[in-house]
Amino acid sequence: MSTPLDPPAAWPGADGAPLSCREKLKVLAENHREAAQVLRDAFEDAVLMGVDEAAMRRILAEMVAALPSPKRAA
Repeated sequence: MSTPLDPPAAWPGADGAPLSCREKLKVLAENHREAAQVLRDAFEDAVLMGVDEAAMRRILAEMVAALPSPKRAA
């Protein structure tokens, strides 16, 4: 059974069609696994140090929402 911590079965491209390049899929899956592990570690550390779980989830979600697009000029 797949969870949000597992890489998605398909990666949608800008045009909505799923990406099919094996190398891109390999990099995306690896990046997803690495990011999931870092998020899991940061979340667990924070909660074990006394941070409210809901607050930490919100903090992590806000971090993701604030990521700048690499397509925009700096």
